[in-house]
Amino acid sequence: MVVTKSNKESLNKNLLILHFTVFIWGFTGILGNLITISAVQLVWYRVLIAVISLFLYFNFSKTTIRVDRKTFLKMASTGALVGGHWVLFFASIKLSTVPVTLVCLSSITLFTAIFEPLLNKTKISKLEILAGLLIITGIVLIFKFESHYTKGIITGLASAVCASLFSIINSKFIKKHEAPIIAFHELTGAFFWISIYLLLTGGFNQSLILKPKDIGYLILLGTICTSLAYVAGVSVMRELSAFKVALITNLEPVYGILMSFIFFGDMNKMTLGFWAGAVIILSTIFLYPVAQKQIAKRKARS
Repeated sequence: MVVTKSNKESLNKNLLILHFTVFIWGFTGILGNLITISAVQLVWYRVLIAVISLFLYFNFSKTTIRVDRKTFLKMASTGALVGGHWVLFFASIKLSTVPVTLVCLSSITLFTAIFEPLLNKTKISKLEILAGLLIITGIVLIFKFESHYTKGIITGLASAVCASLFSIINSKFIKKHEAPIIAFHELTGAFFWISIYLLLTGGFNQSLILKPKDIGYLILLGTICTSLAYVAGVSVMRELSAFKVALITNLEPVYGILMSFIFFGDMNKMTLGFWAGAVIILSTIFLYPVAQKQIAKRKARS
C-alpha cells in the first residue's frame, strides 16, 4: 500500500485526536475518586448525562440517529461491555488507588493482541504477543508487591477485558456508521443495562441523591470526558487499528498517574514493586512502535 501525503496527514490528525482524547480519559480517574457515590450509580449518571448531551447535539445539528433494528441491537448489546468497563474501572479505583487501576488498564494492549486476531480471524503478531508477555510480567510484579489491592487489581483487569472487546467491535462498526451514531446507541444501551441492574438490586434508592459537589463533577464527566471523548475515540478507528488505539490508550496511566499525584499525592503510597511493574508496562508501550518500524524497514530491504 502506497502512503500518500494526504493519507499521512489524515493519520497524523487521527493520532493527535486520539492523544488528546486519552489525555481527557486520564482525568476520569480523578473525577471517579472525587465523586462520592458508588461505582454503578456513578456510571448510571455518567451515561445518562452523555446520552442527553448527544441527543441535544443531534437535535441542534438536525442529524438523524436512526439505524436498522439489527444494528441497533448490536450496538445496544455492545453498550453492556461499555457500561461494564466503566463500572469495573471506577470500582477498581475505590478498591485500590488511581495509579493501580490505570496501570491495570494498560493490559488492554495484551487483551487486544489476543482477541483481535481471534475475532477477525487474522494471523497473530509475534511482536504483539511479546509486548503482551512483557505487560503480563509488569502486572505480576504489581500483584506481588501490592497484594493488599488484589480485589482492585482483578477488577481493573476485568475492566481492561471489556474495553478491549468493545474497541475491537467498534473498529468494525466505524466502517459503516458515523462515530456519534455509534456512541449514542452504545451509551443508550449502557444506560439501559445499568438501569436494569439497579432495578433488580434495589439500587434506585436515596443513595442516588447527589451531593452538591458531585453534580459538577458528574456533568464534566458525562459531557467532556464521555460524550465528546467517546465520539472522538471511536472516530479515529476509521484510520487506526484496534491494537494501535489500545496501545496509545495505554498513555492514559501516564496522564492519570501524574494528575493523581497532583490531586491526591497517590505516588507516595506505591511500593518499589509497583513502580518496577509500571516501568515494564509503560516502556513496552513506548518501545512497541519503535520495534514495529524497525521490523518494517528490514522487511522492505529484503
